[in-house]
Amino acid sequence: MLVLSRKKNESIVINDDVVVTVIDIRGDKVRIGIDAPRHIPVHRQEVMDAILRERADVAAKLEDEAQTG
Repeated sequence: MLVLSRKKNESIVINDDVVVTVIDIRGDKVRIGIDAPRHIPVHRQEVMDAILRERADVAAKLEDEAQTG
């Protein structure tokens, strides 16, 4: 993992087309803005975890149906 320090209004560029900018810092919370092309999905970790669980559940259900049907 790369760890960088940034101040308010400073950015990090990823792969020439994703820009992560520190928008605000309040206490222990940091607000960030992410500018990425539409074809690149951007999710909070807990949302991505839920998406992956749902995909796994659907895949398991399809596998069960294929084996029984």
